[in-house]
Amino acid sequence: METTRHFTATTYVVHDGECLLHEHDRLGMWLPPGGHMDRDELPREAALREVREETGLNVALLEPKTTVTADFGQELSPAEHTMLYDIDSFDGEIAHQHIDFVYYAESANRNLSPDDGEVEGDGWKWFCPKELREHDELTGEVVTLGIEAIERVDSQ
Repeated sequence: METTRHFTATTYVVHDGECLLHEHDRLGMWLPPGGHMDRDELPREAALREVREETGLNVALLEPKTTVTADFGQELSPAEHTMLYDIDSFDGEIAHQHIDFVYYAESANRNLSPDDGEVEGDGWKWFCPKELREHDELTGEVVTLGIEAIERVDSQ
């Protein structure tokens, strides 16, 4: 069986020492904003678009340093993390995976105004590190990456 892979972008948005998450209805888990990349998008563009669509926030992605110059191209700023997630399986084999580019971003405010059809504004919650650690419905990676995002933004 051939595995289908899709590229996705996820952004841990931080403001004033807290990270923004929502309870995803279909998946039944708390997640940061994110989604599939469009065919014509680079990963960072998708990350910004997904945050804007889902929250209405215009955020600033952290800008990792790049060092390579190329005569016929450019080095893309890397994601903070690149994750591989198994989404579906069929007859014991992985049928669908997501290659997820994970970014950290800072928001200047908390004024949520999602686009029509996206997550409702009251479906979002800001979590401080203590709340991330103590919330029993969060996956380990959401806790780890959420705290790391807060620490990285706060150290800027």
